[in-house]
Amino acid sequence: MRPGGRGALTGLALGLLGAVAPAPAVAQENFEIQVYGAETLAPRSTMVELHSNVAADGTIRTENGVLRTQGAFHETLEVTHGFTPWLETGFYVFTSIQPDTTWEWVGSHIRPRVRAPESWELPVGLGLSAEIGYQRRAFSPDAWTVELRPIIDKQWSRWYVAFNPTFERAIEGDNVDRGFELSPAAKVSYSVTPKVAVGLEYYGALGPVTHLDRRRDQQHQIFPVVDLDLGPRWEFNAGIGFGLTPSTDRLIVKMILGYRFDWGATHK
Repeated sequence: MRPGGRGALTGLALGLLGAVAPAPAVAQENFEIQVYGAETLAPRSTMVELHSNVAADGTIRTENGVLRTQGAFHETLEVTHGFTPWLETGFYVFTSIQPDTTWEWVGSHIRPRVRAPESWELPVGLGLSAEIGYQRRAFSPDAWTVELRPIIDKQWSRWYVAFNPTFERAIEGDNVDRGFELSPAAKVSYSVTPKVAVGLEYYGALGPVTHLDRRRDQQHQIFPVVDLDLGPRWEFNAGIGFGLTPSTDRLIVKMILGYRFDWGATHK
């Protein structure tokens, strides 16, 4: 699951994180916790981001072959490049530092994303992200997964709202038979100053779209967050996530730090 947005996303956010029924330990998959905005990178721009998080209160033993989350530092390198005014592609490298082992490679994903052109003059921002990738069995019950993430967002003066009704599916692994699963994410933000915004992020994985999991088997998590404007090329987001169900890691601390390189690109 993953929680996005680029430089314009300085605000207050709302987040809940969901899970699946037979305890597939999806909490170990918290490698990119971000709500996506509809905006894409300008052509000839490259954003390099480091996603860092740690479960201060998570699973304490190996479950279904998936390593524990408590005390594990997750570090994800994301490199995204803008190809057209409406198309970007991101590539992720997931790594994990377990409490009692070395720094390990977890897997890699690729993510093209498109958005509705500004010439359409829509009242809201619209986009679609598609992601496919591999992760090792020690960190996920599913080796290959695909994600389809519609994106809707809107800016009202100092307020910003984004909603990602995400659909995820295992294409190789323990949960193939579950089909597409619903994992919504949302963000609400408010700019308290031109440089500082606060808010809530919500992430959820509710189970198969045809029959949602029981409430206790779902995962829900909410993150109070802060976004800082460190300059036109920088992105900074940090927050503390609180799990709301027994299947959720109870406490996660996260941070995102990004820098944009322009190769002759023009920005508004």
